[in-house]
Amino acid sequence: MNKKVFVIIVTYNGSKWIEKCINSLLRSTFPVNIVVVDNCSTDNSVELLKQFSEIHLIQSKENLGFGKANNIGIDYALNHQADYVFLLNQDTWIFDDTILNLVAVAQKNPSFGIVSPMHFSGDEKTLDEGFVTYYNRKIEGSLDATIINVPFVNAAAWLVSRDCLQKVGGFEPLFGHYGEDRNYCDRVLYHQFQIIIAENAKICHDRKITRNFKKDIIQSKYTMLSKVLDINDTLFLSYTKALKSVFGLPKYFKKSYSFSSIVKLFYNLVVYYVQLVFSVRMIKIARKKSMAYVK
Repeated sequence: MNKKVFVIIVTYNGSKWIEKCINSLLRSTFPVNIVVVDNCSTDNSVELLKQFSEIHLIQSKENLGFGKANNIGIDYALNHQADYVFLLNQDTWIFDDTILNLVAVAQKNPSFGIVSPMHFSGDEKTLDEGFVTYYNRKIEGSLDATIINVPFVNAAAWLVSRDCLQKVGGFEPLFGHYGEDRNYCDRVLYHQFQIIIAENAKICHDRKITRNFKKDIIQSKYTMLSKVLDINDTLFLSYTKALKSVFGLPKYFKKSYSFSSIVKLFYNLVVYYVQLVFSVRMIKIARKKSMAYVK
């Protein structure tokens, strides 16, 4: 268990959670190095962060989004000999033994590329609504009752091994704020790593999942982007799946929005698919890089 763990937190106007998040890490029974990348916050996030002498603060001059900002922290951690990187959302907090238990599970098998804790909501009692969906997609044949194998889990709390990061790389910069974790999980599986949920470790994710039309359009586009970038499929099959999403996503959202909104969503996705077709050279380059990446 003599492993070096770097916690990477990307902040943006997160003053509501910063103190609770950082203080929970400082109480960890497993020693950690805390790196915060601030995405040019306009609230008092940076002022609050500077009160903690224990953290290494990196201030971006612009909002880089989730993936690119995390990549900065990941590079810093790897350059400082991190054995594991723990990616943690700003709106979360951990428990004293969370990281200890995650590292213990990660040590069981070098093929465990990502190890996630259980995600509870802000009340610390009920499971996070979004997390339940991923947890229920467990793959049969898990090692034991407390180690669950899944094809995907959101990146609110990922313990990622150094070996995984060096072979898979960081987040794909083509993504802005949504979809990068889906793409990363696809690449992790391609490189023969497993994605694990450790039931004996937990975090709390203080968020409310609500429908927002503008957000759903953006997420739908990034869903299509992640499909064309999925190197587990051929390029033709990837584009076929993205085309199916043009029709499938509006159908999925039809219970949430008016008919006119669904038509608008469909139009946006058709236009975006055409853009993806004309961007096939860029997509091929990104796919090739993902397939070959070994640092």
